[in-house]
Amino acid sequence: MKEIINIADAALGPVGNGARFRAEFASLGAGIGARKLGVSLCVVPPGSRAFPRHAHHVNEEMMFILEGEGTYHRGSESAPVRAGDLIAAPPGDASTAHQIENTSEAPLRYLTFSTKLEPEVVEYPDSGKFGVSSYAGGDRPALRFLGRREASLDYWDGEG
Repeated sequence: MKEIINIADAALGPVGNGARFRAEFASLGAGIGARKLGVSLCVVPPGSRAFPRHAHHVNEEMMFILEGEGTYHRGSESAPVRAGDLIAAPPGDASTAHQIENTSEAPLRYLTFSTKLEPEVVEYPDSGKFGVSSYAGGDRPALRFLGRREASLDYWDGEG
């Protein structure tokens, strides 16, 4: 059945940008027919994080730690996490930005589940960036933009 996958068979690929952000990642949901719920497998080596601290304005994420230990950061708080822990990351803003960091000496493996509502706005408070995306299907093109607030244009700019 196409609706079933064993995560041991997931085709992991590299994500990241140097030693601080690196992981092996597999997007699994679409491959088993999920349309409104995403799920991915992430394997983070010691001392790294898969992604920058971020906050989704629209979508909710939930992470389940399969193996290993690390630290979950949310806003100004941090907490240790280990195999068996389930973590909720509701929609929010920069003050609720979240991230999982592997603070152990062994790989950290976890599943991330996410709603797939669009459009989405994501804030990255450590770098001052934000992203806007819409991956509409059919004949509508995808839209993805990363920027900083200080580079914002006036509403009437170019309307001449």
